[in-house]
Amino acid sequence: MGRIADKALEIAEEKFIASSGPGGQNVNKVATSVQLRVDVFQLGMDPESFERLKDIAGSKFTKGGEIVLTANEYRTQEQNREAARERLVALLAEALTPPRKRKQSRVNRVGKVKRLKAKKARGEVKSKRGRVDW
Repeated sequence: MGRIADKALEIAEEKFIASSGPGGQNVNKVATSVQLRVDVFQLGMDPESFERLKDIAGSKFTKGGEIVLTANEYRTQEQNREAARERLVALLAEALTPPRKRKQSRVNRVGKVKRLKAKKARGEVKSKRGRVDW
C-alpha cells in the first residue's frame, strides 16, 4: 500500500449508521452500515492525481473536498468497515496511477487496400438498392 493510502486510512473518520441491507430483524437493532469520510486536502496529492480522483470519485466527492464512501453489503460492522477501506484504497490507487500514453498506430498497405476494397463492395451493395427502373 502506498504512503497516501496509509495516510488516508489513518485520517479516515468512520461513522456507523443503520443499514438497509441484509440482516433480518437485526437491521433494526444494530448500526452495521459504515460511512467513511476522508479529507482529500490532508493527503498532499499532486494536482494531476487530485483531478483524476475528483473525476473517478464522481458523486462521492463533496464540495468540501471530502470523499464519502458508504458500505452496507454485509451483515457485520467489521466486514462493512473492511469493504469501505478496500474501496478507498482502490480509489486512491486508481487516481495515483497516471494514464498510459496512447501510441499512434499506422495501417500498413495491405490493410489500407483491404479496407478500401470492403468500402467499394459495400458501396456497390447500397447502389443496387432503391427503385427499380424497368
